[in-house]
Amino acid sequence: MLIGATAAIVAPALANLAAASSHLIVTPGQTEGPFYPVSFPADMDNDLVRVTGQQAQAMGQVTHIAGRVLNKRGEPVRGAMVEIWQCDARGIYHHPQQAGVQRRDAAFQGYGRIEAADGRYSFRTIRPVAYPGRTPHIHFKVHAPGAGRLTTQMYIAGERQNATDGVLNRIRNARARDSLIVNLEAADGIEPGGLRGTFDIVLDL
Repeated sequence: MLIGATAAIVAPALANLAAASSHLIVTPGQTEGPFYPVSFPADMDNDLVRVTGQQAQAMGQVTHIAGRVLNKRGEPVRGAMVEIWQCDARGIYHHPQQAGVQRRDAAFQGYGRIEAADGRYSFRTIRPVAYPGRTPHIHFKVHAPGAGRLTTQMYIAGERQNATDGVLNRIRNARARDSLIVNLEAADGIEPGGLRGTFDIVLDL
């Protein structure tokens, strides 16, 4: 009887996993862009809002981005390294080729990384802003054991420039394109005045 009862529990669970994984879209790769760091900052943890040794907090609206690194079956990919980089609240990257880099917000780390040891990652950053030619976005790069490297970008739902952004709309498949667009909601329970969003990354594994 125990064997039959166990099978009755396990079978629906496996069916649910299979159904969920059948709807997964492999995260499309996108351009790295010209502003990937040429050298890494001394502080490159997953909190981009505060730089070690500085009391000032970065300008911009604090935003918590969390998610999972998954394979096509919906299983966590353990041990992946997740990197992000983005411009500051003035639209300036921490990069020597960036015009106006002398005006950048020195309290914004600009780059961060975290190991998704259990397949999950999280970052504390700022809501991305638009700059000439681009809709708001955050760059992501994932290094996964046995899977090489995926570079992509995350976008914000409701931004009017999404409709005309050349990099985003280079993805012709609507479902793949939509998989990069994240809803942000109030995160007062995490941090007063903050936002939060979920961005799962599905690798071609």
